[in-house]
Amino acid sequence: MPQRCPVPADQQPINEYQDVRESWFYSWGGRDLGGYLQPIGWLWLASWSLTGPMAAASFAPAKQPIYFALSAAMGALVLPFLALVQLYVGWAHVGGRLRQTTVPYEESGWYDGQLWIKPEEISNRDRLIMDYQVKPVLQRIRKTLGTIAALLSLGLITWQLI
Repeated sequence: MPQRCPVPADQQPINEYQDVRESWFYSWGGRDLGGYLQPIGWLWLASWSLTGPMAAASFAPAKQPIYFALSAAMGALVLPFLALVQLYVGWAHVGGRLRQTTVPYEESGWYDGQLWIKPEEISNRDRLIMDYQVKPVLQRIRKTLGTIAALLSLGLITWQLI
């Protein structure tokens, strides 16, 4: 007879994974490439509404267009970077819960923590989800964060050369 899972439904790793996958924000990570990059691009463009005026105050666009564009573009990368960090943290948390063989949980509050040892079939299922669903999302986000870091570095190098 299979062991009944004592972990409340909202704290079970498989349900946490489903919640992340279906949430408005965290679902970006699991979309196809276009669906993943589109919100990041929109965040970058929206950030220009803040960084553009700030850059224009420092560098007159008509007199120093390169400095203006570089500073505004680099500053606009901050919001997408922060969103990607939050995306990564959420997916990494769920991945860690899927990877664990024990599940810490609370039945009714912070004071009654328990540990449930996953049966082998549940542990195997969760590891497969981690390896084939969550890990690719985490790798994609890491690559994107690396690309943003490279763009910022390239911007700083260009800044120094001009």
